[in-house]
Amino acid sequence: MPEARIGRVIVASLHQGIADVLPQRLEFYENWLDSDGLREGTLGLAPMTAVVGFLRGEGSAYGEVVARAGEYAADWSVSAMPAWKRRFVLMMPTWVRARMAMSAARRLVRDSYAGSKATGRIRRGKVIVDLRGSVFCSVRTPVAQALCGFYAAMIERLLKLFQVPADAAPSHCRALGDPACEITAALGARRPQS
Repeated sequence: MPEARIGRVIVASLHQGIADVLPQRLEFYENWLDSDGLREGTLGLAPMTAVVGFLRGEGSAYGEVVARAGEYAADWSVSAMPAWKRRFVLMMPTWVRARMAMSAARRLVRDSYAGSKATGRIRRGKVIVDLRGSVFCSVRTPVAQALCGFYAAMIERLLKLFQVPADAAPSHCRALGDPACEITAALGARRPQS
């Protein structure tokens, strides 16, 4: 049975996030985020789990690295869209742009790891995204803080790139002992409330 693979965008964005926040540690992480994986666009689940595990040991840098990686993933995903499609999306009303951003987020989650799935809904000025199979939130014992900052940063950035102001944060996380991860994004300037 073939090993589950991590997609190109998550590998490259995580590599770039580490290079930005922890440049002195990049060589260490390149033992797992190797050039073959970056070139081929995939990485095995075991090396990815090792990278995420070691990143958690970096203290507050973990949150910064995964947030930057999520932003890079969103930026690269939108920049890969044809220019006519980006212009077309930006001409739509806000609620349509929000739905298009959620569609892009679902696709990005699915492409990042075959075992991941995202579903989203928009209600009362909030976007709520349920995540299943997050590679960032697989832990043996519950931890003190949510670990799905990659997805929160990615969703917030996608909404902003589609000109829908939003603040996103994890409202539930498997790493905290919850059954699944959930990202809540408040549309507008206010912070989401759990």
